[in-house]
Amino acid sequence: MTSETTHTSELRFSELNLDKRLLDAISKIGFEYCTPIQAETLPWTLACEDLIGQAQTGTGKTAAFLITAIQSLLETPVPAKDRYASEPRVLALAPTRELAMQIAKDAEQLCHFTGHNVVTVVGGMNYDKQREQLQNEIVDVLVATPGRLIDFLGSQDVFLDQLDILILDEADRMLDMGFIPDVKRIIRKCTPKDDRQTLLFSATFNQDVLNLASMWTRNAEFVEIEPEQKTAERVQQTVYLVSDDDKLQVLTNYLKRPEVEKAIVFANRRDQCRDLEEDLKNQGVKVALMSGEIAQNKRLKTLDQFKKGDIQVLVATDV
Repeated sequence: MTSETTHTSELRFSELNLDKRLLDAISKIGFEYCTPIQAETLPWTLACEDLIGQAQTGTGKTAAFLITAIQSLLETPVPAKDRYASEPRVLALAPTRELAMQIAKDAEQLCHFTGHNVVTVVGGMNYDKQREQLQNEIVDVLVATPGRLIDFLGSQDVFLDQLDILILDEADRMLDMGFIPDVKRIIRKCTPKDDRQTLLFSATFNQDVLNLASMWTRNAEFVEIEPEQKTAERVQQTVYLVSDDDKLQVLTNYLKRPEVEKAIVFANRRDQCRDLEEDLKNQGVKVALMSGEIAQNKRLKTLDQFKKGDIQVLVATDV
């Protein structure tokens, strides 16, 4: 887990009366001060209040809701004899497998000294392995994408009636991606909202998202954190006006500049990505494809090659 933002508040995690095991994990990661979203939300969420947070990626929101969840587990332990497999106490829903896997990775780091078990169920990964974990392990924190979780609910491999905390991350993206009917089905299986804590985060709030937030939370505190513009200030934006016939050559020439060590090229459709990858390969560019149709294990391998510099250019859809 890395610090999502360099901007911090004056509030130290040590001032929040957190369990020492959780504080030790936070220190091990390298965190000392809260980010603004953490400083604004944690006093509310650690008091078991519902929360609606408007915050973008890079604000530290993931740590905010995970710290809340893990502290709650530590404050209200359930004896092992009263726990059963397939019954998580915390559920974090995310729209994409990549985000879910990152949340789970962060949760594992924060649980380093607490002994809590984090399980991830997402599409594109080994179904039987995930099912085995649900059936045979005591699950403290379940991180899931809606589609795969619906599958396991349907096969009765997971039950949500013992849930203490429900986390909905990037609610606006779940709405845009058409997951809301699945999310509604999932929430109907959860502990009633009066008997659980609900934390909902979204980068934007249109009326549809606000209606959903109102439906799923009770007397929630609303916190809004304006995104910093540091990234935009560092980005140079250039527009090239070229004909369709010249696009490939202009792009190839740009990518072959010595100062362009790595690049990501986005296209609107998968077929455009496939064609562009082939064209760039023919031009001698070290390129790989990254789209939703690529198997998850191959995507992870491609990303690793990109990080190492074995691949210079990724051609991608918005995955």
